[in-house]
Amino acid sequence: MTTKHWAWPVIAGTAAITLVGCGTTEAPKKESAADTTLTVTDSRGKKVKLDGPAKRVVGTEWNVVESLITLGVDPVGVADVKGYRAYDTAAPLAGGVKDIGTRGEPSVDTVAALKPDLIVATNDLSDSAIKQLSKVAPLIVVRAADAGRQIDQMTDNVSLIAEATGTEAKAKTDIAAFRQKLADGMKKLAAAGLGGEEVAFADGWQAGSQVSVRPFAKGSLITDINTELGLVSPWAMKGDKGYGLAATDVEGLTKIGDAQFVYITNTTENSDPFADGLKDNAVWKSLPFVKNGDVHRLPDGIWMFGGTASMTQYTDALVDALTK
Repeated sequence: MTTKHWAWPVIAGTAAITLVGCGTTEAPKKESAADTTLTVTDSRGKKVKLDGPAKRVVGTEWNVVESLITLGVDPVGVADVKGYRAYDTAAPLAGGVKDIGTRGEPSVDTVAALKPDLIVATNDLSDSAIKQLSKVAPLIVVRAADAGRQIDQMTDNVSLIAEATGTEAKAKTDIAAFRQKLADGMKKLAAAGLGGEEVAFADGWQAGSQVSVRPFAKGSLITDINTELGLVSPWAMKGDKGYGLAATDVEGLTKIGDAQFVYITNTTENSDPFADGLKDNAVWKSLPFVKNGDVHRLPDGIWMFGGTASMTQYTDALVDALTK
C-alpha cells in the first residue's frame, strides 16, 4: 500500500544419521540432528519451503514490516525506509536496515545482496516483481486487505508471518492484547456516553487549491476498528473491494451531518489538507462538525493500513481524542 495519493496505497534439513557397527554385536550408535525445515502455505495457496524459521527477512510493504518487528524479527531489508519511519511509528525500525527501493518496485539486486532466508510481500506487488524476487529467496505473499474481513485478514497475516519466523507464541499474545485493547476502548467510549456515536474517518490531500477527500467507508480497516469500538460510520458511499476506500470532495462532507470528523495526515505532506487547505472554504466552515469543534486530527505516524501495533496505536489516539 503506498501513501495517500500515494499510489496505493516478497533444501532440505540434515537427516538423522544412524551409524551401524559391522561384524560386531556392539549396540548401534545413533547420531541425530533435528530436521528444522518447514513449509508454509501463503495467501496464494502456494506452499513455500524454508530451511527453518526465517531470521534474515526482507519486507516489501510496510504492514508486513510492522508485523515482523512486532513479532521480534528485525528485517534486514525494507522498502522505502524513510517513508516507513515517517508514516509507521508503532513499530520502529532498527538502525542499519537496508533500503531496498520503492514498495512498488523493490530492487532485486539489492535484495539478493542481503542473502535473505525469506521475503515477505503483499498481493499489491506486481506478479512480475514477485516472480523475480522468488528467484532470490523463498517468498510468501500475504493479502494486503479484504474489505469483507479486514481485522481477521490483518491477524491472519500476522499468524502467517509468525509461522514462517517461528514466532507463533508471540503472535498469539500480540493478537490477544490487540483484541483486549478494542474491548477496553469500547468500554471507555461507552462510559463517556459515546457508544453509538457517529464518527467519520477520512484522509485527504491538496493539489493547488483543490482538496481531495478519501473516506474510509464501510469495509475499511479503520471503520472496522471503529465498529468494534461501538462507533457508527456515517459514510453512505461504497468503498473499493480491497481497502474499503472511496473518493469525494468538500461537498461530499455535507452528507455526514453532525458526525464527529477524524483524520490523519503527516507533516511530510507539508500542509494539513483540512485545517490549512479548507480554512477559507465556505462549505467547510458551514459543516456542523467544524462549527461544533468536532474535528480531530490524530497524531502523525499512525499507519492507517498497518498491523496490530498501528491499530492499537490508532485505538488509543481515537479514544483519547473523543473523550477529552
